[in-house]
Amino acid sequence: MRGYKVFAGSSSVDFAKEVCRSLDVPLSKAEVKRFSDGEISVQISESVRGRDVFIIQSTGAPSNDNLMELLIMTDALRRSSASSITAVVPYFGYARQDRKAAPRVPITARLVADMYETAGINRLITMDLHAGQIQGFFDIPVDNLYGAITFQEYIRQKRLPNPVIASPDIGGVARARYFASNLGLDMVIVDKRREKANESEVMNIIGDVSGKDIIMIDDMVDTAGTMVKAAAALKEKGATSVMACATHAVLSGKAYENLSKGFLDELIVTNTLASKPYECLKVLTVAPLFAEVIRRVYHNESVNSLFV
Repeated sequence: MRGYKVFAGSSSVDFAKEVCRSLDVPLSKAEVKRFSDGEISVQISESVRGRDVFIIQSTGAPSNDNLMELLIMTDALRRSSASSITAVVPYFGYARQDRKAAPRVPITARLVADMYETAGINRLITMDLHAGQIQGFFDIPVDNLYGAITFQEYIRQKRLPNPVIASPDIGGVARARYFASNLGLDMVIVDKRREKANESEVMNIIGDVSGKDIIMIDDMVDTAGTMVKAAAALKEKGATSVMACATHAVLSGKAYENLSKGFLDELIVTNTLASKPYECLKVLTVAPLFAEVIRRVYHNESVNSLFV
């Protein structure tokens, strides 16, 4: 085998180090600098000629900087004669703009996909895309991993007396149904109307939640407004407790202010994005899972068998 190397972008250095510990390989060196006007400069500090290369970089806040850094690092590796370049993007930024939801708006997820391929990325490994159809925006292989595998074990260990899975909105029903099926639990739905971005209004609870321990499932938590309002509505309907599982801890804007309202008993997230410690926040690591996927991709082994 040619051998592989793992590099890290600025947003995911700690995550990449954990991945490398699981793989028992050193984190390769690249120097990332910025000119005084903010332009990004990258220099690969070791030879990658003929090697399969993996770049670990989440494209969360600051999204534009982290995206450009990933693209520039890819270009540097391609021009350094890397045999293949796999982008390991635990959190795929711009995934929420995946369709024309209104007149005269972009489909930015497709634009970003085109940028990845133009830069020279040969494969994408990511987790819990906001919409699965984004995989179709790429002409390269995409491995969309499921964060549910990490949450399921944690929930089993909690031994909740009356657990029920909840989708915080209609759009997340498929994700919640998959989760409920794997755990053998019933499911309820929080029906809401979103008036504008990052704001929501809970309308109705579909299903019986009285005396239940509710587990809400979502791909990300941004301002936490949706989850907190859903938790309040569930408790009004008689839920004993409400915990939420969200793969990506975006936690922007008024997120911590919303969480402080106390309607959510626990928020479980993964470390695809860095988050600051908070009283009700529990962070689970998915670095070993990404490490195993990297190993399997390199050795041409099945990735899907991890999730079935």
